[in-house]
Amino acid sequence: MQIKNNHIDAALLGKIELARFLELPLRSFDSFVARIESSAGFSALVQSRWVSPATVSGAVIDPPQGSRPSRLSNASLGQVLDMGGHLAFVHHREAFAREYRFDEAMLQDLKSRQSLPRELATTLHRLRLINSRNRLTHALVQALLEIQAPFLRSGEPLRLAPLTQAQMADRLRVGTGLSPVADAGRISRLVRGLSIILPDGKALALSRLFPGARQVHCHYVDHLIKKEQSWMAEGRLQAPLSDGAIADILARDHGIRLLRRTVADIRRQLAIPDCRQRRQRMNYLAATEGFSALMPLTHQALRSMVPAHPGVYEIRAASAALAAEADKPLEPHGVIYIGSTGDLRKRLSDHLRGNSDNPLLYRHIAEGAARVRFRPVREGWRWVERELYRVFCETFGAPPPANRMRPVA
Repeated sequence: MQIKNNHIDAALLGKIELARFLELPLRSFDSFVARIESSAGFSALVQSRWVSPATVSGAVIDPPQGSRPSRLSNASLGQVLDMGGHLAFVHHREAFAREYRFDEAMLQDLKSRQSLPRELATTLHRLRLINSRNRLTHALVQALLEIQAPFLRSGEPLRLAPLTQAQMADRLRVGTGLSPVADAGRISRLVRGLSIILPDGKALALSRLFPGARQVHCHYVDHLIKKEQSWMAEGRLQAPLSDGAIADILARDHGIRLLRRTVADIRRQLAIPDCRQRRQRMNYLAATEGFSALMPLTHQALRSMVPAHPGVYEIRAASAALAAEADKPLEPHGVIYIGSTGDLRKRLSDHLRGNSDNPLLYRHIAEGAARVRFRPVREGWRWVERELYRVFCETFGAPPPANRMRPVA
């Protein structure tokens, strides 16, 4: 860090400010743009024709109908539309595609003569921050529409292409002229709070369009295990697939070579029991199809991986802690709570802070070993929770320990 006489270098300070600005949640960013455009400084700049509000080149805006946007659309950047021959992206809010054009010659002249008031200089700086964020966001989305088109059209995880944020940064620097802004760190900060709506109406965290090789392997293992039931019904399988059998199929049919122990590690990450346990638990395994992989129940994971959308969720705790609390042997699944909510990120944050009025659940979460997985559900999430609870009780013979009452739809 470049520090002289207890002052941080101005260029470094600007980088820190941009990094934090890229992390703003969509609602906060929308409010920020509204405040700037309603300020006296902005009005003065526009009236003097030093600044002209516009839209990022190529961006399309299609705000929700009515004066008040829905919870889902207000929490997402926009929606992907399948136009037949190509994919298009429409922004839900004007602020998400806003761009400002500057009379640079006049502004530079004012600066050189020190005739630019401090308030206007501050407003100009904030407008440039908005430009940087929206230009990077637009270029990023357009690149993802091209790279992940097969997945975006089908919604099939097996169609995802491995993609790192460093690879995306290289692409943007070469093809869009965003060299000063596009780097892997800034892309990471930007995407962790963004989500989009797919052509089928489902919400998707933008970070999920950057799967590593491990995540792609997870999708394939998950796919094969989910095919077990249909294969067994067709008589192609007599019993659930072993880890070794999964590794053989991946190598033979998909060209993916994984060790048996790697398959076992991926299966545990996906919260899928081994083949012997699956033989007894096929009902609950089928009911949780479409759930995310298990992730730590931490504030960082919630901010970066859990969308602020309706859905159902399942919380697991460390087996040893749960067994001691229950004073009886614990089923290997470790599930202690099943719930639903209109805002997954907020509800899980409430659980993490102990604001859910469930002391038993919070004791397990407070130990720091709790993990969570979830599935976004656009409508009827309470009904989905009730069915999940019912299947859980039928499969394991008892409800999760921290569920104190039966869910009501």
